[in-house]
Amino acid sequence: MGTTRRTFLAASSATLALPFLNTRGFAAEAIDIQIGSSHPTNNIWVYAMQTALQPELDRLLAEAGGKYTINWHENYGGTLYKFSDTRAAVRDGIVDIGMVGTVWEGSAMPLQNVTYFTPFANADHVAVIDIFDKLTDELPELKAGWTDQNMVHLSSLVTDSYDIYANFPISSVDDVRNRRLNAPGTSANWLANTGCTPVDGALTTYYTDIQTGVSEGTLSFASGIQPTRVYEVAPHLARVGFGSMYFGGIAANKTFHDRLPPEVQAALREAGRITSRKHGEYVTERATKAMTEMVAAGLKVNDLPDTEKEKWANTLPNVAKPWLDSNGPAAAAVLKAYFAELKARGIKPARDWSSEA
Repeated sequence: MGTTRRTFLAASSATLALPFLNTRGFAAEAIDIQIGSSHPTNNIWVYAMQTALQPELDRLLAEAGGKYTINWHENYGGTLYKFSDTRAAVRDGIVDIGMVGTVWEGSAMPLQNVTYFTPFANADHVAVIDIFDKLTDELPELKAGWTDQNMVHLSSLVTDSYDIYANFPISSVDDVRNRRLNAPGTSANWLANTGCTPVDGALTTYYTDIQTGVSEGTLSFASGIQPTRVYEVAPHLARVGFGSMYFGGIAANKTFHDRLPPEVQAALREAGRITSRKHGEYVTERATKAMTEMVAAGLKVNDLPDTEKEKWANTLPNVAKPWLDSNGPAAAAVLKAYFAELKARGIKPARDWSSEA
């Protein structure tokens, strides 16, 4: 009898344990993800991929029951592709998840570049992150910019505010007349009608350009200027308030994303939103630290009053118009939605470009 009871209890225990054993078995279902970028992980646009997106997705999946785990295959620092190929790399599945610099994709993803055509709108980079996470979810025109490229937007990437670092002091828009400033790409528009000559360049060339007289300063942001030590040859910072710019996003290849189990898709999207917040915190940390170090090294900071910022903004022609004309009603919808979100947050741009659309 005792033997029978022991046999029954053993069998019963095994039967009761079976669902838990099966659940543990599900944990072995691993998903391989190739993740990468054109920049190293200490870059403000990549840092949060490794320190937030990856661990947050791992955490969320574990908290959901551990049915799925991720095998991460990291390809950071341009090991697979360079900055000019970020869109193609994610679109074509060279990586499953990657940083996409829409700032370099003016033709393929023009609507994502609205901030670069609306300077003097807003210097709060955290607000820019929140707005573009929201609008990319809700605004069909912005969402289509990603899905049409076989990508799913996960997280917004930004710069801290663009200002001017120069080897001469600036207190007014009049002070840049007959000067030369590095202003690559679209940012050259921010100098239109000022009498200043824009000079092409990049963070990697600014120091030498200013040192050799090719330019006398640059339009840039603190978290980019400090590591390159440009402040050594451009010791005057004029906070003119060109604003924080939406740079692009972290995105998943859509074909890869759509094959994921629904619970992994949901966890990935939530990890993306967490990454946006942590990216904002990191940009704040980096920009604050950069300013502290540059001021300690002798950088002289001049905050232009709002009246001067408005004067500069109103000196410009309608720099949004060519972008609007090229991209039609979709661009107008994005512009109006962006400025509506600024207004909803109590942010008053120095110039309301949406009222001129």
